[in-house]
Amino acid sequence: MGKIYTALGLMSGTSMDGVDASIIQTDGKSKYNAILDKYFEYPKNIYKNLTTLRDKIKSSKDLKKHQKLIKSVEKEITFFHAKAVNEILKKTKKNVDFIGFHGQTIFHNEEKKISKQLGNGKLLSKLTKKKVVYDFRHNDLKNGGRGAPLAPVFHAALVKNKKIPVPVTIWNIGGITNYTGIYNNKRIREKKQHNEYLTLDSDSYHEGFYSLDIGPGNCLIDQWIRTKSKEKYDKGGRIARSGKINKKLLDKAIYNFKKKVRKLSYDVSDFNISFVKGLSLKDGTATLTEYTAELLHEHFVDAMDGAVGNILSGGGRKNKTLIKSIENKIKKMGALTEPLKYIDDYGIDGDFIESQAFAYLAIRSYLKLPISFPNTTGCRKPCTGGVIVKNF
Repeated sequence: MGKIYTALGLMSGTSMDGVDASIIQTDGKSKYNAILDKYFEYPKNIYKNLTTLRDKIKSSKDLKKHQKLIKSVEKEITFFHAKAVNEILKKTKKNVDFIGFHGQTIFHNEEKKISKQLGNGKLLSKLTKKKVVYDFRHNDLKNGGRGAPLAPVFHAALVKNKKIPVPVTIWNIGGITNYTGIYNNKRIREKKQHNEYLTLDSDSYHEGFYSLDIGPGNCLIDQWIRTKSKEKYDKGGRIARSGKINKKLLDKAIYNFKKKVRKLSYDVSDFNISFVKGLSLKDGTATLTEYTAELLHEHFVDAMDGAVGNILSGGGRKNKTLIKSIENKIKKMGALTEPLKYIDDYGIDGDFIESQAFAYLAIRSYLKLPISFPNTTGCRKPCTGGVIVKNF
């Protein structure tokens, strides 16, 4: 058995409302144990600074134009992450070997090979007196990949560790929605000639897996809620349930989306809420929720082929209105043989999958094991990633 490491993963998603922190123990392969999870909410000033900055960054040119502001906000959130690290470390006796620092994404463009995550790894190492692994996406982009998603290899480890039956599909509904399909060796052998599936290293999980970004998750709904109210998101889909869907605007938006779908990289910036700008808070939320469900449900059907389970993860799993709409559409297509399941049903806290994933990826980076693959990000070959820094 390989050496077991302890890692702390830090993740701040597209909602920009705070930082998820998770301590796990793992061999970087299939051995895994969750130790502690904690959420740290950003204070109002950081939240405002982050969202204001993100709204200014529409292109790679804006990264240069707002360089001074970017550095200022980056320093601010790095200090906040350090505070979170030091606080969570007080709650455990485990000695953390590495910190997996995802940072805060403010711009991502796979065509230009640019992915900007705010977060100073050297400063975080200095402030926490820990080795920090950060900049996870650069090596994948350099090797022809899209830079995302990076969690699939961790999903595979979870499925192995929790003995979840395969084939299974894990649906991560975050700001953007992606899925990880995990199949057994027999299915891999059947599909090997098409290069559709792959295996992990020989000492790890011998199941094939692949992944793909497929469309918006929470990003449009969250942006609308922030624009039209003092709330940050539609808790449980409550606001959407109280509104009325504008069918005319919805149909036009779907038509326009399908015309440009092949040009998308599925970054948050690929989608916008302008088509509902004249609606009320409730009706706009209802329409955007239905729009999101319309863009997602056919992908669910396509990926369900042969899967014995479909498991929901990510913050969007809590939006009951969105999930119900997706389920109903799948049922109408005759493709839903059993209800969608939740990652929480398997003893896994669905709120901390991403932060646990970056703790896991930090260890894999240290061990020089691949974290992205041709069938997850489109890179030319399996790539390790993550810059390791010790600054104390």
